[in-house]
Amino acid sequence: MSNIQDKIQEEVEQARAACDTSGSNSPECAAAWDAVEELQAEASHRKQSKPKTSLEQYCDANPEADECRVYED
Repeated sequence: MSNIQDKIQEEVEQARAACDTSGSNSPECAAAWDAVEELQAEASHRKQSKPKTSLEQYCDANPEADECRVYED
C-alpha cells in the first residue's frame, strides 16, 4: 500500500509544478490533478476490499469439494 502512497505524493508534486508553470486554470494543471484524484480513488478502493476468508481460499483451490457446492433454488 505504501507504493501507491509514494506514487500519490509524486503526482501531487508534479501537479503543483504543472500549476506553477502553466497557471492554475490551465488544462495541464487540471489533468495533473485528475491523475492525483484517480490514484487516490484507487488507494481508497484497495482499502475497502476485504481479504478472502479461509473457506473462500479453500474453495478457490478445491472447487469440487463438497463444502464449496453452490445450490440453486
